[in-house]
Amino acid sequence: MSAVANTFENVKAVILSAHKNTTSTDKVSFYNSWAENYDQDVAVLDYRAPTLAANCISSHFSGDREGAVVLDVACGTGLVATQLKKLGFGKFVGVDGSKAMLELARQSGLYQDSKQIMLGEEPLPIQWVDSFDVVVIVGGLSFGHVPPAVVRDLCKSTKPGGYICMTTRSNQDNLEYKGFLDSELRQMENEGLWTCVEVTEVENWERAVSEHEDGYISGAVYLYKKL
Repeated sequence: MSAVANTFENVKAVILSAHKNTTSTDKVSFYNSWAENYDQDVAVLDYRAPTLAANCISSHFSGDREGAVVLDVACGTGLVATQLKKLGFGKFVGVDGSKAMLELARQSGLYQDSKQIMLGEEPLPIQWVDSFDVVVIVGGLSFGHVPPAVVRDLCKSTKPGGYICMTTRSNQDNLEYKGFLDSELRQMENEGLWTCVEVTEVENWERAVSEHEDGYISGAVYLYKKL
């Protein structure tokens, strides 16, 4: 039991150290150094977002899964693609700001293509407009990571009639960010860019790591359909 607690404390310390990295260069350096241990560390956190997002997409997608092309934004090592592959999806393009994370994603054999892009600082390629059947971003939309306005880029890259799945945390540290994100999502719906299919609030999202929270934090999965 103490070994498990010690492992969690170690992972907690790693993640809290990331919060001290304020520049995008520092963030990328952190993720490059974390890449090798990332999968086992988030498993310790009981990180459920990749599975929850994949299940949300699967419950609404009625097209040809094997032929559908999924853009996995902030793909990390490939946790989301791994879950979607189990659900019948077969074609993935990965985007991440971390070269080391992308290399591990490539080594998974899941991705037909991948590209290193600093979200919020660089736009997605113009040739990707209206290209993807599904666009998913898990873990990137949170305070200190990807700005909420990036969701417009995600929508642009989705085919008309395609799905955009996004997740964010609902814990105290991320509430202001979530408010900005919710406002942007509603504004885009008001502009006729997409329609909301489902928003699911999840109580046990992952184990809490901040100094003032215990147990599990909550989170949300959003699914929109491009018009």
